[in-house]
Amino acid sequence: MTDAYVEERDGAYMVAGTRVSLDSIVYAFVDGQSAEAIAQAFPVLNLEQVYGAITYYLAHRDDVDRYLEGRRQDFAAARQAARDADPMFYQKLADAKKQTPLTR
Repeated sequence: MTDAYVEERDGAYMVAGTRVSLDSIVYAFVDGQSAEAIAQAFPVLNLEQVYGAITYYLAHRDDVDRYLEGRRQDFAAARQAARDADPMFYQKLADAKKQTPLTR
């Protein structure tokens, strides 16, 4: 058994030994999901790993929150760069979205 539930790989925090990002666990936890529900949503994780990741987040909350904010900013910058690189594609996408009826 290990107590290292989170590891940093290539600048990203991951649940140790998996491809599940800490981001995914934290967002679900902050959204109010229980550890059990999170474990069900990520079948590759057992309940101990989920609790371990949540505990890591709670023990390093300021650092992880800064990391998540940096990831949000990186994503926003990449999204804007893609839009700037091909504005016609995104205009066509917006036009198609307007023409598609909503179904619920």
